[in-house]
Amino acid sequence: MTTFSDLGLSPKLMAGLDKAGYTAPTPIQVQAIPHIMQGRDIMGLAQTGTGKTAAFGLPLLHRLLDIGHPPAPRTVRSLILAPTRELVSQISDNLTNYTKGTPVKVVMITGGASIFRQSEKLARGADVLVATPGRLIDLLDRKALSLEACGYLVLDEADQMLDMGFIHALRKIAQYIPLKRQTMLFSATMPKLIEDLAGTYLRDPVKVQVAPPGKPVERIEQSVHYTPQGDKAKLLESYLTEHKGEQALVFGRTKHGSEKLMKLLVSWGFKAGSIHGNKSQNQRDRTLTEFRNGELDVLVATDVAARGIDIPGVRHVYNYDLPNVPENYVHRIGRTARAGAEGRAIAFCAPAEMGELKDIEKLLKKQIAVIGGAPWGLADIKAAPKPAQRGARPPRGGGQGKPRSGQGKPGGKPAGKPMRSVEGGHGAPKKARRNGGKARTSAA
Repeated sequence: MTTFSDLGLSPKLMAGLDKAGYTAPTPIQVQAIPHIMQGRDIMGLAQTGTGKTAAFGLPLLHRLLDIGHPPAPRTVRSLILAPTRELVSQISDNLTNYTKGTPVKVVMITGGASIFRQSEKLARGADVLVATPGRLIDLLDRKALSLEACGYLVLDEADQMLDMGFIHALRKIAQYIPLKRQTMLFSATMPKLIEDLAGTYLRDPVKVQVAPPGKPVERIEQSVHYTPQGDKAKLLESYLTEHKGEQALVFGRTKHGSEKLMKLLVSWGFKAGSIHGNKSQNQRDRTLTEFRNGELDVLVATDVAARGIDIPGVRHVYNYDLPNVPENYVHRIGRTARAGAEGRAIAFCAPAEMGELKDIEKLLKKQIAVIGGAPWGLADIKAAPKPAQRGARPPRGGGQGKPRSGQGKPGGKPAGKPMRSVEGGHGAPKKARRNGGKARTSAA
């Protein structure tokens, strides 16, 4: 099968695919779509950027088109859960494009937006609800919707949802959905918790896999540059200057550090923006739109954006801070080399990050090419301050050491009592709980 028509999709969906410029299905779509159309539960393993949204979205929409009448008020026929606002927005946009000219109604709900307006939308019912777990629970608690008629459940990027602490939210949501349903679970990696999750939610699933979990796109040129933590900002400036005009995505470890780094880049004349858990939904949407439209050349982000950005123009990914979770490295660099293009990913490694680098290379089953500096010795590693943990308030200067003259201070606030991260879904200070929502709602 080499075309979408070979997969037996509805002519109405085919018309939408033609308008969207879709030609041939990807491997994950070829494998998953026939099984989903037959009503089978699916466990799909595929790296980011392989077309998973269409793999579960197209056959789901095909089945919904057969119903022939609108949903009842406050009822949902199918539910798609994703871990971040950006990913929910991306899925919703894609499904909306697929359903143009059809009666299928797609509704999106995330934290950071008006819960009252979302309740109003749900009052008219939805064929497809795309949601983050935290905000969905808020609406369920308010009895703003019912999942009693939900016959389809999709868990997208399930491994990241578990990393962000949503396991209890998923269990609670499952209690509202009928046991007689079709469930689709998609993940880029297969840790033990995902196997347990699959065993709980799926019935006799078909397993489809198009690439080994954690294997990055081959078109990405990966390298590592060894540098002291305090020299990272100037090193980043040199790379951005060398490739001026080419879009770059920079990943930081903390919200405060990423925001300070963005402001520093702006002060140096770069067209830069940032997205992280302290930004409102409108701010994040606006910044992503500006980046997508080419108004920004540099986007600084925490891992909240690692799986929610699909912008073909991104040519460079810089791991300014190495991630605590090695799988997140794969998701980060997967933001480049989209839609058949080539991409470049450079990791900055300070002495305290040698452990993270070794974990990443273990996952990749290969060493990353060295583009600058030399691996740190044991004495350097022991003398280096420990990098700030995700969700912890970073020490003065972000633990980066004293910056050189004119370099600025891309680090965080003074050290204090550790504060759990809103992004991680593990709780938040009271001021983060707006609109009656919970901490996870703000994170999603």
